[in-house]
Amino acid sequence: MLAIIGMVVVIGAVLGGYALPGGHLAVLWQPFEFLIIFGAGIGSFLITNPSQVVGAAAKSFGTVIKGAKYDKKAYLELLGVLYTLFKLAKTKGDLALESHVEKPEESSIFQKFPIFLSDHHVVEFLCDYLRMLTLGTSNSHEVENIMEIELDTHHNEQTAVSGAILTMADAFPALGIVAAVLGVIHTMGSITEPPEVLGHLIGGALVGTFAGILISYG
Repeated sequence: MLAIIGMVVVIGAVLGGYALPGGHLAVLWQPFEFLIIFGAGIGSFLITNPSQVVGAAAKSFGTVIKGAKYDKKAYLELLGVLYTLFKLAKTKGDLALESHVEKPEESSIFQKFPIFLSDHHVVEFLCDYLRMLTLGTSNSHEVENIMEIELDTHHNEQTAVSGAILTMADAFPALGIVAAVLGVIHTMGSITEPPEVLGHLIGGALVGTFAGILISYG
């Protein structure tokens, strides 16, 4: 919700600040300029990133609109799962966890925590390391080291997505200049037209620079 409000504030402030002194909003509608900027930006994004990053980036825009996946209730469920499992291991031994970690979807413990159970990646992560306990791995430092490596790998994958989007955003001002230059070239081809026509063409060309910078930073 905050993301949507932020977008509305940015667009409203920019367009309102332009229109209130008497600017004509219709001049800002330059679909061919937008085609150049967005098309080149998306094309370069596809060129420079593997398919996994492209797919993950496409899915991430839903998160921007809906907000974070995890809330207070999800974290409380996680704490509840950990407490229940560790209490069971302490009272009945690590082997008591085996039936729960091998088939978590059938576990009476996990079924008490539906939000946790619905997250496949989290369930798999926890069960993998609890399974090591049932196999007799008692060195906590070794388990911690492996967990850190897996978490770092996961974080790097997530950072690759945000980094790719940031790189594309950084390119938009330059692509806006490309669109503006092409608009100027088109204007120079119409240099014999009357001033009102040239003014419209020059204004349309400058919209490319404006749009590129706004898309990148706004």
